[in-house]
Amino acid sequence: MLSWTLVFLIVAIIAGIMGFTGVAGVATGIAKVLFVIFLILMILSLFFTPATPPL
Repeated sequence: MLSWTLVFLIVAIIAGIMGFTGVAGVATGIAKVLFVIFLILMILSLFFTPATPPL
């Protein structure tokens, strides 16, 4: 999911450089949403992943 965030961020940067402000805004919004979802899932996985005992 982080890779999709980076893809939309790159699309937003390229669209912003080329002057497609509508496309850049949409891509930036999608990148922000995906980043927040990724961050929440990462925090949840830190708390709910079972600890493995040392070997």
